[in-house]
Parts: sequence; structure tokens; C-alpha cells
Amino acid sequence: MATEKIAAETRTEFGKGAARRIRREHKIPAVVYGHGNDTVHVTLPGHDTMMAIKHGGANALLELVIEGKEQLALTKAVQIDPIRRIIEHIDFVAVRRGEKVTVDVPVHLHGDAAPETLVVTEHATVQIEAEATAIPERIEIDITGAEVGTQILAGSLTLPEGSVLLTSPETLVVNIVQERTEEEVEAELEEAEAEAGIEREEHTPTDEELAADTSGEGEAPAAEGGSSEE
Repeated sequence: MATEKIAAETRTEFGKGAARRIRREHKIPAVVYGHGNDTVHVTLPGHDTMMAIKHGGANALLELVIEGKEQLALTKAVQIDPIRRIIEHIDFVAVRRGEKVTVDVPVHLHGDAAPETLVVTEHATVQIEAEATAIPERIEIDITGAEVGTQILAGSLTLPEGSVLLTSPETLVVNIVQERTEEEVEAELEEAEAEAGIEREEHTPTDEELAADTSGEGEAPAAEGGSSEE
């Protein structure tokens, strides 16, 4: 995993008010902890940090320069504003080169399963142990042509060299099942609604629908043998 160097400023002001002031300057408040050291509170440049997190993925590894000293920092938690979609705060854990760390890595499916199948991702991540500087961004899973009944377990995943699977090998990650029909989906929905005590409103026919349904009713059958008029 490539690391991106970010210049960090130490900060002594804390709390919501200080955090808001930092964000108004288009910067990001963050903390770095780990290795028995005191927690370090820093301020990071907003755009550069956002791009580094985006490129690095869920386990982005940054090289923070704090008061002239370089510190490898592994992203552990990122708080994002749900409306503006900007980073509000980041928690980092300090790591060293060659150090083993435990991380959750997302799985990524590629390829198309067989026709009329439904691909169900039972677990979106798997936990592995890897060197801090060699954490994979994702674990690839090829589902090309997978038939109904195919089950991909954690133990069958191909991990990068040096990575060790910590998730139970028997954990079901991907399940290929039969695609459901509209009737099955509707029946399942009705059952769920019934269990929840939800009653569906019955459709009241409109005047036009009633007229269409009754058109032709009451007409006398045609007389056999031709017209009765002479």
C-alpha cells in the first residue's frame, strides 16, 4: 500500500467550538493514538487529506509530518457529515513499518453469475492480519458463471502474500441463489406486512371500471332462426 505524506499541525484547542473553527478554515481535526504514546491532536489540510483517504480506501495509510517528525498513521475511524459529505474528524492509530496490524478489508465482486441467479453478499468485509504498509485495498472475488448453489467461504478467498485470514474460514461471504419471481416477492411482502399488522387498502373500482365490467350485461340473446319481425 502506497503512503501519502500529509503535513499536520498540532492543536491545543478542543471541543465543538474549536472543531467548527477548524472546519471553517477547510481543515480537518484528527487524533493519533497508539504504541502507549499520549494521544496527539492535530489539524490536517482538508483537500489533501480527503484525496488521500479516498485513494487509500477504508484502511488508508498516511505519513503524517508532525513538528518535523514523520509518523505512519493508519485510518481507524472517519466521521463524515451526512448532508455535505465532508470529513468532520479522523481517528488514526500510529504504526511502524513492518508492524502487523488487524484490519477489516472489503470484498469486491467482479464478473457476472449465471442467468436467473441472485448474488447475495453475506459479508462485505473479512478480517485479516497484514503488515501496515502492505494492507490490500480490497479482496477480489470472481463470480463469473457461478451457478445457483455456489457458496464462497472466507477460507477459499485468495489473499495477498503475507496476509493471514482472521475471519473464520467457514464464514459464508457470497451466496448464489435462484432469482425470485415477482409472485414470490409479492407473497413475501404480503407475509411481512401481515406479521407487522399492516393491512392493505382494498382497491375501490372507479365508475369507468364498473362501466367497463358491466358493458354488454343485460343484452337479450339473439333469437335463433333469424329475426322475429315480419
